[in-house]
Amino acid sequence: MSRRSSPIYLPRMRPLPGRRAVVVSVLDIGSTKVCCLIAKLSPRNDDCVLPGRTHSIEVLGYGYQRSRGLKSGVVVDMDAAEQAIRLAVDAAERMAGLTVESLITNVTCGRLNSEIITASVGLASDSVSEADIQRVLSAGSAHTVADGRAVMHALPIAYTLDGNRGMRDPRGMIGRRLGVDMQVVTAEVAPVRNLELCINRGHLTVETMVATPYASGLSTLVEDEAELGVACVDMGGGTTTLSVFVEGQMVHTDAIAVGGHHVTMDIARALSTRLADAERIKTLQGSALPSQADDRDLISIPPVDADSDLPHQIPRSMLTRVIVPRVEEIMELVRDRLTASGFAGRVGKRIVLTGGASQLTGLSEVGRRVLGRQVRLGRPLGVAGLPEAAKGPAFAAAVGLLIYPQVAQVEQFEPRGANARWTFGSSALARVGNWIRDSF
Repeated sequence: MSRRSSPIYLPRMRPLPGRRAVVVSVLDIGSTKVCCLIAKLSPRNDDCVLPGRTHSIEVLGYGYQRSRGLKSGVVVDMDAAEQAIRLAVDAAERMAGLTVESLITNVTCGRLNSEIITASVGLASDSVSEADIQRVLSAGSAHTVADGRAVMHALPIAYTLDGNRGMRDPRGMIGRRLGVDMQVVTAEVAPVRNLELCINRGHLTVETMVATPYASGLSTLVEDEAELGVACVDMGGGTTTLSVFVEGQMVHTDAIAVGGHHVTMDIARALSTRLADAERIKTLQGSALPSQADDRDLISIPPVDADSDLPHQIPRSMLTRVIVPRVEEIMELVRDRLTASGFAGRVGKRIVLTGGASQLTGLSEVGRRVLGRQVRLGRPLGVAGLPEAAKGPAFAAAVGLLIYPQVAQVEQFEPRGANARWTFGSSALARVGNWIRDSF
């Protein structure tokens, strides 16, 4: 049950300096992998290539570990998750020759929720000032928040001035009353705090948290797509997240607790094989698109007990029949969530699929059929120094976290007193306590 409460804000970062390079560290924590990237962001002149970016990105360090202790983005084993995070960060530090103290991380857990909030204030003078912008954004972000949820993003979509809508930057304009339509993304406090605590136990500070669908959209969408209207679907191991961009702004996010690992589980159960073998079979032999040769092509399936049983042969068509229903279910859930959001008409005919599970053969064709839209595979854009293994859709969210500091200034920044309410595990005293407990 919702009640009027003082909003809890997740940690937020200040905009990047405009004249000097900075080093940024990010941590992508997923259900199947943990990835740490350390990169140098250098100011650049605005040009026609990726015009929304203010800095060029050069990756200095890269660390990758198989995820442990997480299920659908939620921490289920604190020690295992902490160990995976430590190993990924350590590998990136060794490659970059730097020590990471704070980082930006993504959030998929916490039942992400998105809603549009409208607020308005009277102008202090005849024209719109920066103080008026901050006042109306504060009024919009201080909305009714359900108990146990925290504000992750407060993104202005468009401003109104005396009832005239669609203004992107009203500063300096004449009027009497300023309004704003803004998207507020919230998450449940407990799962997000557990995730932060897991990172803090590795003697790391969380600088800010970014919703995974937002990060994925930042790294894979080109300007025209975001301007005309597009949905970015990030298919991870345990979750599938959805973000909608219209007129260059993210206007909706959602998350579904079904992903590529569920396809792997279906294969392991149906073919009676181990999860590791099922994942390998899915990656190398799996397809969501039946073909005429499937009945003739045979696949060797290792048994669960490799010591006592011999591998058996099955036609590829049997594997396809296991994969297709689950993939169609995921696409149908995405279609239904998109329709329920009210933005299906604004998206038009454009869908971008990204995330590790999006690389399944034939998935784009299933998406076109179920969603009734044009579908393309999205890969991270405009980043130098990425290793070849990290240039695919599976690393869209990680690269998006490197892009986020360049657009962080559009968010509403609360005074330090407001952010002080989010103190669990992130204070200096808590970090010292963790170090003493772990070291002695």
